[in-house]
Amino acid sequence: MLFRNRRSSEHRRQRSPRSWRYRVAGLAAAALAVSLVQANVGNAAADRAAAEVAPQAAADVVRVAEFLAECPYTHRAPDDPIVFPGLPGASHMHSFFGNDTTNGNSDLASLEKGRTTCSPDTDLSSYWVPTLYDGDREVEPTGTTFYYLGEGVRDDVIRQIKPFPKGLRIVAGNAKATGPQDNTIARWSCLHAGHVNPSQDFVNCPAGTMLESYLDFPQCWNGKDLDSADHKSHMSYPVAGACPSTHPVPVPKLRQVLRYPVSGDPARFRLASGPGYTMHGDFFNVWPEEELAQRVRDCINAIVKCGFDGTP
Repeated sequence: MLFRNRRSSEHRRQRSPRSWRYRVAGLAAAALAVSLVQANVGNAAADRAAAEVAPQAAADVVRVAEFLAECPYTHRAPDDPIVFPGLPGASHMHSFFGNDTTNGNSDLASLEKGRTTCSPDTDLSSYWVPTLYDGDREVEPTGTTFYYLGEGVRDDVIRQIKPFPKGLRIVAGNAKATGPQDNTIARWSCLHAGHVNPSQDFVNCPAGTMLESYLDFPQCWNGKDLDSADHKSHMSYPVAGACPSTHPVPVPKLRQVLRYPVSGDPARFRLASGPGYTMHGDFFNVWPEEELAQRVRDCINAIVKCGFDGTP
């Protein structure tokens, strides 16, 4: 009996190393299985996170065909190199924005050598409007934003919009208007006072607000002329969401938004050209061709809202 018990005890001792190896192998296999499960769970979580990020990035893109330039005031002069080229002093007083060399003798070559107040500073274009007066005091806008838009035409036309040709000159509004009905393109409103209805003439803005001027330029070009005798016939506004056959080339709609630090009784205000309904604007395109083409392609054609740098 004692012998059998001793053999049994020795047999158990001989088997225990092998049993331990089995146990270790089993534990290793279990750990590997757990690791694989965790890896799969981790990969699935990463895939879900990536899937969630993609729609979020897409959602951050604002589907508005737009880029812009902020071009502060530079100087005043009784000059107009579009309407009175080569005749300094022949015009009523204008306030100029963007290219700071603009004068009565300006042309594309001279403007290309100029400097600009615009952001982005690649925009060497010149913009000007009749000077605003509060009584006898000149008032210059403190907000000067120029939006380049695709609105006003159908989406399929937006995707066909072409950059302005360098040197294109556009005039919007009517400096010789005799009443509000003669200038439906220009309108006045009040910043932070939406209850004041916009008007073609000056409006009475509450204290603490600012007088705003909106002006939309035509966005259909005849495809040939950089200017015309009346400075308007080479351009047209769209009809029924498309450009007319006489002006078949869609270009960006330039919207000029100026904010003047005045409010109150509009009887005090006048433009160098006359009443508020004579508001008009001039644009001389001096954008570098590649810069403008990139913005038209990536912002307007793509129907994406871009900032000053031409990116979303």
